[in-house]
Amino acid sequence: MIAFQELLTADALISLLTLTVMEVVLGIDNVIFVSIVMNRLPEEKRLKARRIWMFTGIAVRIVLLLCIGYIIRATQPLFSIFGNAISLRDLIMLAGGLFLLVKTTLEIHHKLEGEEDEAQQGGTKKAAATLANVVGQIILIDMVFSFDSIITAVGLAKHVEIMIIAVIIAMFIMFSFAPRISAFIHKHPTLKMLALSFLIMVGGILIIEGWNPEAVHDLHLKNYVYFAMAFSFIVELLNMRVRKQKPAHPVELRGPKETDIEPKK
Repeated sequence: MIAFQELLTADALISLLTLTVMEVVLGIDNVIFVSIVMNRLPEEKRLKARRIWMFTGIAVRIVLLLCIGYIIRATQPLFSIFGNAISLRDLIMLAGGLFLLVKTTLEIHHKLEGEEDEAQQGGTKKAAATLANVVGQIILIDMVFSFDSIITAVGLAKHVEIMIIAVIIAMFIMFSFAPRISAFIHKHPTLKMLALSFLIMVGGILIIEGWNPEAVHDLHLKNYVYFAMAFSFIVELLNMRVRKQKPAHPVELRGPKETDIEPKK
């Protein structure tokens, strides 16, 4: 434990600010995923799911920070495949990337092909199951992102206490902006598809990072991907501004009804 005075030094405050910004930046992908998945819940259940995400996210990150010694050992190779050393961290990255790819692809399918509203058709029992399913997916992918961000944060601060404070601040910031991001993405179908495309890219990066993390670091692959994502987002914002000047009916991401595809008898 460190004294309270040590938390107020210039080095500690700079580390706190750097870690907080880093956690928020690395958490943008997480917020996008959470925003898209939560839109499948009824409006009255989204705040509850968002609170669960915030508190579990903070708890998971604090537990990982308190077990920082085990986290460091998780980067040690367990076995090798085709000459690539695979550690526990690599396995988590591979599993998280595959899950993100599968989940995002299914989400794109649902948005374009259409799906029935389970919350409305299934009643209370089915709505509860849907809430549990969504929260489970959020917690699972949040653990992958938090594991990666904690490993990145190890070299940026000397004290675990500073890391914990930074994590709590970053989670509150993400929690505060998540509803606005969710509403903004949900309002613009093209932006929603762009966000889903971002998640596919992130899933691919996680798989590459799990398979060969040195290549990702040496090639600065994340920098290129995030630049491409930022550039695409700016282009879409410009398109949205042009569309405001020339109003048009936006495309609705839903599938055809049975009455539209079945011939009348």
